[in-house]
Amino acid sequence: MIDRDFCNFLEYRLTRAFANLTNNPAHMYWYDGVLETSANYSKKYVNDNRHVELMAYAGPDGQATHKLILFFGRKALSRYARGLNISCCVPYPETTNWLHIDNENKIIYIHLD
Repeated sequence: MIDRDFCNFLEYRLTRAFANLTNNPAHMYWYDGVLETSANYSKKYVNDNRHVELMAYAGPDGQATHKLILFFGRKALSRYARGLNISCCVPYPETTNWLHIDNENKIIYIHLD
């Protein structure tokens, strides 16, 4: 589920992962929170759309707001549909092919397993 614990976990994982993006200015970013928005996180919405939008505070000082789009892979969709924790679907920070940041538009894209 997308709750405070998941958002805290995602914040920590992002901080570690973006440090590995040495070819992107975001590798120096500080992440000061991932927050749920008023968007729909229902099981039906997630199943139909395969993504949700969150908000992240990120940047050199950790205070700039970024849209965070979380894409659900098969494993994440299955776990979410059953009401299970999806933290295990966030890839390890040592690999970075699961995330992208659009610095100009302030959007972070994350692909769960």
